[in-house]
Amino acid sequence: MKKAITIFGAILILASISWIFPEQKSGLAGQTATATTATTAQSVQAQSAGDETISFTQSAKNGIKRFWSYSGFYNASYKHLLMIVVGLIFVFLAIKFEYEPLLLIPIGMGILIGNIPFLLNHGLGIGIYEKGSVLNYLYFGVTAGVYPPLIFLGIGAMTDFSYLISNPKTLLLGAAAQVGIFATLIGALYLGFTPPEAAAIGIIGGADGPTAIFTAAKLANGIKDWHGVVTSNLIGPIAIAAYSYMALVPIIQPPVMRLLTTKKERVIRMKAPRQVSRLEKIIFPIIGLLLTCFIAPSALPLLGMLFFGNLLRESGVTRRLAETARNSLLDIVTILIGLTVGASTQADVFLTPKSIMIFGLGAFSFMVATASGVLFAKLMNLFLKPENRVNPLIGSAGVSAVPDSARVSQMEGLKSDPTNHLLMHAMGPNVAGVIGSAVAAGILLSFLL
Repeated sequence: MKKAITIFGAILILASISWIFPEQKSGLAGQTATATTATTAQSVQAQSAGDETISFTQSAKNGIKRFWSYSGFYNASYKHLLMIVVGLIFVFLAIKFEYEPLLLIPIGMGILIGNIPFLLNHGLGIGIYEKGSVLNYLYFGVTAGVYPPLIFLGIGAMTDFSYLISNPKTLLLGAAAQVGIFATLIGALYLGFTPPEAAAIGIIGGADGPTAIFTAAKLANGIKDWHGVVTSNLIGPIAIAAYSYMALVPIIQPPVMRLLTTKKERVIRMKAPRQVSRLEKIIFPIIGLLLTCFIAPSALPLLGMLFFGNLLRESGVTRRLAETARNSLLDIVTILIGLTVGASTQADVFLTPKSIMIFGLGAFSFMVATASGVLFAKLMNLFLKPENRVNPLIGSAGVSAVPDSARVSQMEGLKSDPTNHLLMHAMGPNVAGVIGSAVAAGILLSFLL
């Protein structure tokens, strides 16, 4: 501090000396000229000092205005504030009620990140839709459909298909629940969406977030349909709707399940599943891959990675790869996909009438899918012997929210009979639903791409 005062004082003294003792010239004429010049110089200096003061003041004002114009407070709108509230609700539900925290916390924080207001089109390079920004590079994994197959790899590595193998008829329950996809597709067409958009929205009914993102990236990301019409970018609303309703499975499904079943049906006890051999577990992903991908080759990126991950698990010789796929890799991709999908809800892009309709259709699709699985289980019981009947509650697990919908079946069964455990039986249609939604997506892509 003393050094600064000393240096500042020296500069001030030198400036004072220069001002008090101007340069001297010889002779009277020189003195007169010097006096005149000094007077003129003083006038110019005074005017210049005034101009500099005005210029500095104006520059300061302009700088403050420019800073304010770049701030979030200036650029905020009610839409940004609304989306920030939505993001906070997601985080609250994840922490307070533990509704799918591994999904809702990344998505909730992504919503907050994506809705920090900033000045658009000024080369800041921070928005998720600005080419060259960090978020835009991360979002490429969503728009190009890179993240969903990686998630399917992790799901395959952590899924035990034994329950499906031991009771193959539960595969039909997984297929029946996919009615929600096609019912939602019809509803979306009725509301005015184009066929590709309607197909992408319909996948929400499969309760499979990665499949919904993969399909939306192909069909609702600005790609022209067969009429040459460019569809709008609906990846954000579709992904948010799919993951939101996946997290709300414990709230949406139980009322539908109770409405469509009787107390007598809810207490049906099912046979214990048979023991599945190691050979069957190894053969299943290979046969499953060939069969499903021959039916729907467009689903190869999803189903190929699903069955590959499962083979890593069941082969017994690739434990390290299976561990990596179902732990580290799955966690990393979940973080990236949740964060970028949340950030894609930028208010000016996300808050549109179409987004509201998509959320309505998403709720409708989940209820239809749940009802379809339960009703088909009741239909199956008409043709099965009493000892082979299935508890209709496991039909709701046909939606592919693994393993949440299976847990809901378990909880509802325990409410009616505390000794009746349905979880292992519900896992059959649950994993069948994963396969079914991917096959349905592949079929739709085959028709619409």
